[in-house]
Amino acid sequence: MKKTLLILLLSIPSFIVAQQTTAKDAFLEKWENSKNYLLEIAEIMPDSLYNFKPTERQMSFKKQLLHIKANMDWLSTSYFTTEVYKKPKDSISISKNELIELLKNKFDAVSEIIKNTPSEELKTTVEFFAGPKSKLQILNLLQDHLTHHRGQLIVYLNLNNIKPPNYSGW
Repeated sequence: MKKTLLILLLSIPSFIVAQQTTAKDAFLEKWENSKNYLLEIAEIMPDSLYNFKPTERQMSFKKQLLHIKANMDWLSTSYFTTEVYKKPKDSISISKNELIELLKNKFDAVSEIIKNTPSEELKTTVEFFAGPKSKLQILNLLQDHLTHHRGQLIVYLNLNNIKPPNYSGW
């Protein structure tokens, strides 16, 4: 029986074993791909269209990116550090290149914060405006919020006849 189990385990392809990760490891891998994908989207939109918005009630392309960054600031600081979150001043006059650099740095900062968060801590319940949530739920919200607004940015590209970069899910 032991020999059969050992043979079975040794015959499992390494890519299957590699896919078995913790929630934190899975988030960090997805976060890095999300960073690269969003930065491609930000790069591909011409600077002259950063103020584009499909309707008056929607945020401009630039404001969408600033909103994504602000949400990363808020959630990562408030729920994964001991720092007190301070809402940054409006930086609407920021250039495309400066904004892309800010986004890159914020993605990297979130990665570092999460890398330094013990996996056990993801089970901790915190007070959230939508009611008590686990830190794992906050982590999922970080990704979900980014995905939601990135989808809007892809529509902005398409409305301007700009082909979005190819999607990378993992």
